[in-house]
Amino acid sequence: MKKVHVFTQKLTVLAVIFLFALLFATSPAKSNEKKDVLCAGAAMIDITPEKPVKMAGYAARKDLSDGVHDPLSARVVVFENDGKRLVIVSTDLIGFYNATAEPLRKPIIDEFKLKPSELFLSAIHTHAGPSLTIDKKKGHPNNLEYTQELKSKLIKVIRSAFDNIGEVRTGVGVGYSPVGANRRQLVISKDGSSAIHLGRNPYGPTDKEVLVMKVAKPDGTVLSVLFDYATHATCLGGRNLTISGDVLGLAEQFVEKILGEGIIAPAFAGSSGNIDPWFRVLPSFNTEPGWIPEPVLLGTMLGEEVVHVFRDISKVSDGGVIKTSFTTLNLPGKPRGEVGAAKDSTTTELNITAARIGDVAFVGIGCEVLTEIGMAIKADSPCKHTFVITHCNGAAGYLVPENLHTEGGYEVRSSPFAPQAADLVVKEAVRMLHGL
Repeated sequence: MKKVHVFTQKLTVLAVIFLFALLFATSPAKSNEKKDVLCAGAAMIDITPEKPVKMAGYAARKDLSDGVHDPLSARVVVFENDGKRLVIVSTDLIGFYNATAEPLRKPIIDEFKLKPSELFLSAIHTHAGPSLTIDKKKGHPNNLEYTQELKSKLIKVIRSAFDNIGEVRTGVGVGYSPVGANRRQLVISKDGSSAIHLGRNPYGPTDKEVLVMKVAKPDGTVLSVLFDYATHATCLGGRNLTISGDVLGLAEQFVEKILGEGIIAPAFAGSSGNIDPWFRVLPSFNTEPGWIPEPVLLGTMLGEEVVHVFRDISKVSDGGVIKTSFTTLNLPGKPRGEVGAAKDSTTTELNITAARIGDVAFVGIGCEVLTEIGMAIKADSPCKHTFVITHCNGAAGYLVPENLHTEGGYEVRSSPFAPQAADLVVKEAVRMLHGL
């Protein structure tokens, strides 16, 4: 009888073990746990030039910088889910002109074994920052040194973000700001002729949306506040020789100062090829007693809207599948400096990067995109919220809607793209988003 009892106990134990194994093997919550968990990390690093440098944004400006008003930074947020990653970098620079995009992207991709689609290397397009260069013959030695150091700094800050990665919750809010204004101003001369000049067109199309993404730990501790807004960072003009992040850089700094506690607030320049700040191309920071310098005023105004939107984000998601896509388009081109495209014009390459985290989309475009194009991508996007990020993974020049080619103007003349290129970009960006 004793032997039978022991044998029955063993059977019972085995049955319980089998049932538990079966339960865990078939439990939906357990099998999906890794797939659903979204992790993120954030970091920032100072990239302020330590030496006088050639400044970017105005060809007529030849002198080196002579001071620093506010520091420049590179801000990084990395996301990870089910083995897939997304690295989003915002730099307080004009962009990756002078063929510097790939020499900076490739070391990052190689170092972290990323797919090309998993890296958004972007710039806020400040015209008060250093010019990047790898040209040893034409580039200023200080700028060559700065660009080389930037490469190692970007790798360092991305590694720091990955080292701090952990489970997060995300939420998105929408606000609006009048900081940016259409700059394609119609000017009629005394003889009755008309032309489009760079100025202020308060009735022209602008994308006023301020898109804000909150990234926080499960306990509510905020890691990062990403925001996207369509404006040039050109409060300061060609006579300014003081280093600054201008409107978008100062907005980042304001958000971080107000929210505090190590929160990192990367900004992204939306589709703003024809959008300037309300006050534009000023010679310097006005130090007149009682006067608030225009870059500070507008940067603060934008930053306050970001903070208002952030504080209203109450709904957060506890997961999100990451999907990414990258393509290089060969678009119809035209000679720079001309309005129309010749029949034998060569094509112009343009990088487009698309990513999705849950119902939030990111579209990175490697050129300077006019606002109507970004608004069209947002309108046709299958996602509830779409960050359109320009000056991202390339610097191909102005991309102008076809209807504006008949008006002419600076953006049209300097564009390397033929009139039909913009529609092709919108269609491809939306197709990529649907594919995700």
